[in-house]
Amino acid sequence: MEQMNRTSFYDQISSNKWKSVVLMSLVFIVLIAIGAIIGLVLGPDYFFFIMIISIIISIVYIWMGYFHSADLAIASVGAKIADRVHYKQYYHSVEGLTMASGLPMPKLYVMEDNNINAFASGRDPEHAVICITTGAYNKLSKQELEGVLSHELSHIANYDIRFMTLTAILVGMIAIISEIFLRSLWFKDSGSDDNGWNLALIIIGIAMAIIAPIIVKLVQLAISRKREYMADASAVKFTRFPTGLVGALKKIKTETSAPAEKVSSAIAPLFMADPFKRNFDGLFSTHPPLEKRIAMLERM
Repeated sequence: MEQMNRTSFYDQISSNKWKSVVLMSLVFIVLIAIGAIIGLVLGPDYFFFIMIISIIISIVYIWMGYFHSADLAIASVGAKIADRVHYKQYYHSVEGLTMASGLPMPKLYVMEDNNINAFASGRDPEHAVICITTGAYNKLSKQELEGVLSHELSHIANYDIRFMTLTAILVGMIAIISEIFLRSLWFKDSGSDDNGWNLALIIIGIAMAIIAPIIVKLVQLAISRKREYMADASAVKFTRFPTGLVGALKKIKTETSAPAEKVSSAIAPLFMADPFKRNFDGLFSTHPPLEKRIAMLERM
């Protein structure tokens, strides 16, 4: 019988960290490229004007997303603080995992949803929250619940919320810059742009302004998928066995209940599994396919 090739969770964590950095670098390259084109087409003064506006808008976005991400996520799904008496196992599992990992105890929430799912949020481990669905608490065994909670604690330990917030800010900046640039072309004086070089730059600039937001959005989704793989591997690092998380993912895979209507697409990437059950392998997916995640964990 052919032996399955084993994979170290340390190798998986290192690989996905490196891939995330590479993808993030690509976003920076796109930002620099579109900035250079705008500078050539409209001149450096106009470019700095566009950058100042986009930075101001991004700072507001940073403040809302960075300092209030946990509160906004919890409020958006109507989650409530988990009662320690009713959700005793929930508290015991998280307390044990935080003691073993050295992380501070996050605030624990529960949202009404019969599907198995969970998410973590917060700008750093000291301001983190974990939210599980009632379905996760009622349907999972103790070992499976610990696997799910380890996955969410891994997002906290890896500062994934901060990382994804930074990614979202850069993606938003590129979208804002592109939009302002395209609109500004209507007011540009075309009297001095009668040579072929200026016309070519304008065409390149328009193409970049249209394509760049699409490219960086795809990169953002790719980073989200890599962080899910890394959280799976880090969960094994916390618990030292993948069985619980594998069991939870297999149960999620077999669920047929309709997704909760209260979950918005904006916070869907936070969840352990896509709450809309879009389990496909593609450029526009927020999560890796469950089959691939299970296969990776079973090799550890």
